[in-house]
Amino acid sequence: QVQLVESGGGSVQAGGSLRLSCAASSGYNVRSDCMAWFRQAPGKEREGVAGIYNGGGTTYYLDSVEGRFTISQDNNKNTVYLQMNNLRPEDAAMYYCALRNLRCGPATFKMTSLFGYWGQGTQVTVSS
Repeated sequence: QVQLVESGGGSVQAGGSLRLSCAASSGYNVRSDCMAWFRQAPGKEREGVAGIYNGGGTTYYLDSVEGRFTISQDNNKNTVYLQMNNLRPEDAAMYYCALRNLRCGPATFKMTSLFGYWGQGTQVTVSS
């Protein structure tokens, strides 16, 4: 049973930056899995923000974060990151790390049900 632990959330002003981290428990190799960041704002559905798969060689981004967010992974640390720049008030949400130990494609990140493992979430607040 893999455990995912997120960190790095916080409060920033619009235009600011944050870097989220997701550490997977030992025994799991993020390089061989499909990793993603989802977010959920109050009253809204959880949505896939970014994903990384194919050994880290392929990434996916939600249109609204393309060019501002960057997902990456450090295989030595078994950790996935989400660098968020130029944050907007609409980016405010609880951010969750998720893992799928099966094949991924761009459509995978639109379906929360395809991810079997989730972290506890980290809150991101953006003030205007």
